[in-house]
Amino acid sequence: MNMLAQTPITILIAALGGEGGGVLADWIIAAATSQDYPVQSTSIPGVAQRTGATTYYVELYPAHMAELGDRRPVMALTPAPSHVDVMVSSELLEAGRAMLNGFVTPERTTLIASTHRIYTVAEKMHMGDGRVDSGRILKAARTMAKRAILFDMQDMAARSGTVISAVLFGALAGSGVLPLPRAACEEAIRKRAQGAAASLKGFELAYSYASGEAKQASPEELKRWRAAPSERVRGIFPAEAHPILEEGVARVADFQDRDYAGLYLDRLDPIAKLDREQGGGASGYKLTRETGRFLALWMSYEDLIRVADLKSRRSRFERVRAEVEAKPHEPVHIIEYLKPGVEEAAAVLPPFLSKRLLAWTAKRGLTYKLNVGIHVKSTGVIGFLMLRTLAALRPLRRMTARYVEEQALIERWLRAVGDAAGRNLGLALEIALCARIIKGYGETHRRGKASFLRILDTLVDGGTLDDRARAAAIRKARDAALADPEGRGLENSLATHGIAPLPPQPKPIRFMRRPLADRRAA
Repeated sequence: MNMLAQTPITILIAALGGEGGGVLADWIIAAATSQDYPVQSTSIPGVAQRTGATTYYVELYPAHMAELGDRRPVMALTPAPSHVDVMVSSELLEAGRAMLNGFVTPERTTLIASTHRIYTVAEKMHMGDGRVDSGRILKAARTMAKRAILFDMQDMAARSGTVISAVLFGALAGSGVLPLPRAACEEAIRKRAQGAAASLKGFELAYSYASGEAKQASPEELKRWRAAPSERVRGIFPAEAHPILEEGVARVADFQDRDYAGLYLDRLDPIAKLDREQGGGASGYKLTRETGRFLALWMSYEDLIRVADLKSRRSRFERVRAEVEAKPHEPVHIIEYLKPGVEEAAAVLPPFLSKRLLAWTAKRGLTYKLNVGIHVKSTGVIGFLMLRTLAALRPLRRMTARYVEEQALIERWLRAVGDAAGRNLGLALEIALCARIIKGYGETHRRGKASFLRILDTLVDGGTLDDRARAAAIRKARDAALADPEGRGLENSLATHGIAPLPPQPKPIRFMRRPLADRRAA
């Protein structure tokens, strides 16, 4: 073997604090040492506040120590531009910095980088949209590297319940640029007992992707996820959010169907990605969890169709019998006390009919006068058939006025959460929690929605507050709205920020005739 004809394999790793860049370098060293390869590493600390990454430089000589005898290769301590064989980046902008500094060349370098973003201080400080164009970095990566392995490794790490270093190691091993067998790499992970199982799972997924054994979600897999939304939750969302999101999927699917559950996850996916990019893992992905919680509640709102469905289910009858401790031969009669109004009836009509009905009743002052209480015996034939007929309208719910109205407002709320999440997770969380205000039905729901829109119009979409002050103002206003259903507390809270309060809602004065017996006694 001609030693002079050999040069070390040079590996440059760029990782942010807490992502395990040092652990990745240690794994490479351990795997190389186990295979009797000369190897060495150095590190250069980065700077704080997301203005740079810590870099780790590894050189591995591709000849076994036994073959070298007494000779030893001379290896460098720092990387040199145009002389890097493998560039590993834990985040997309760090890959861009490596290309800018000349460490990625089309003749030599294999670039392994995650496509997710964690925004820099400079990007966050910008008054407008100061984010770097990710598309330009991706285009440059595919042009400037000899080979580019690019995918969302943070998402894969979250699915595996591990940190991104394990995924980076799997992609590096799967790329085939190192003379290290897979078994040696996995053994290096196992020797670090803490979190080894999750790390091996992340390593396996990335190895399969980088080696070509597996690809990102195929159309068939996406179709399977549509058929089983809970599997999609476990596949792409962080483990901390699985319990609440699986419950949310079950709830919205029960409310409508599997496609509706798919829509629920489609809406949450960009929020979860922003949560990851902004470092939401430190808080257990609270933004994803809370947005998922209230989105599920909102998407499964109570209309006449839902109420009729729940009240006429076998499980409900069985629960009532168990609660009253009825024996199998004992009959149980259930009387439903309902008071549907014009608004509830109009909500299940198509939008154009709903508007006409509400306009007609409002013009004649009948909107709230026609709210007549009714008693329905759900255990009787007529009452049960009445409820099941209403429940059978579920496939037509997407055509109703209430569905159109709710979905439009949900989309507006999610856009506000997403826009804020790109700048400040704390602000995004406060906006997400505003969905708590919308609850119940009838007058309670009407007042809650009015308060929600008031906060959205004045504090979320309006005003000149900075993000921290805006978050505090939204939290204070939300608490005031929840404490005072009449809305005066909310208006007082808004007034402290220079927002003119709305006048109190007028209430009619009703004179009631005293009972005849009371008049005679007087």
